[in-house]
Amino acid sequence: MHPVLKQISDIGIVPVIAIDDAEKAVPLAKALAAGGLPVAEVTFRTAAGEAAIRAISREVPEMLVGAGTVLTHDQLDRALDAGARFIVSPGFNPDMVRYGLSKGALMVPGTATPGEMEQAMALGLEVVKFFPAEQNGGVAKLKALAGPYKTLKWMPTGGVNAKNLADYLVFDQIVACGGTWMVKKDLIQQENWAEITRLSREAVRTMLGFSLDHVGINCGSEAEADRLARTLCDMFGFAYQMGNSSVQALHAVECTKTPGRGTHGHIAIATSNVDRAVYHLGLYGVHCLPETRKTDAKGNTKAIYIDGEFGGFAIHLVRR
Repeated sequence: MHPVLKQISDIGIVPVIAIDDAEKAVPLAKALAAGGLPVAEVTFRTAAGEAAIRAISREVPEMLVGAGTVLTHDQLDRALDAGARFIVSPGFNPDMVRYGLSKGALMVPGTATPGEMEQAMALGLEVVKFFPAEQNGGVAKLKALAGPYKTLKWMPTGGVNAKNLADYLVFDQIVACGGTWMVKKDLIQQENWAEITRLSREAVRTMLGFSLDHVGINCGSEAEADRLARTLCDMFGFAYQMGNSSVQALHAVECTKTPGRGTHGHIAIATSNVDRAVYHLGLYGVHCLPETRKTDAKGNTKAIYIDGEFGGFAIHLVRR
């Protein structure tokens, strides 16, 4: 995957901004980054779009900024000159895609039909926008299209909000969702940067959906693990399951046959996407151990340990 697309995928949510005053672009970008969303699609719907992209590119280097609603060759040239790292359009125009690719631009055109998607794939694109997403059938339509288009990935935009965000992002052929609910015009006009940061953090928490999966207890032998698991199952009605390295009282406690990570054991925290969780935790200085990473057949991370102990327990992330 293109490195910019990989970064967008790790972040998971792309705020879509229509800004009327370029002077507000930098504090807006800083507010989004502080909330865990260091990416933005600044649209050319307003006259301030180009200047806003230029200001963010120059003054907020940690921000991955792209240009949206790019409809003409001139707009594309101006967006790239201003520092846009990716180019988004509402619809699929083969001429625009070819022109952008000739300029070395990362193109993410809008699509709504299988025909448009096939044309995009024929031009070598690996990710397309799905727009307007909800009005065109939402995630259910994309899951139906995933059968014939197994290698194509989507960035749905239009009607995506805090309530349906998780429904989209749990599907692994969706790289990210575009949204406006954290950057509404009234918040920008009022310069309510604190609220934009709060909404951004809330969106990230919703996307990651952290929850307790199970607690692992280090036991010294298979016999000890078996006794403990059976005791817990008898007490609480958990389901007993013997495994290769542990005995489980499903779905609450894992009793390891030999001591593993952590003085006492481990705590497993479930999330909708482990790779995104690793990225976002990393923004706050939390380090995960790459040597503990376990992947599925597609190369997606399904489990990884966080560096350190917490109350005598190791913590690992697992995919829900």
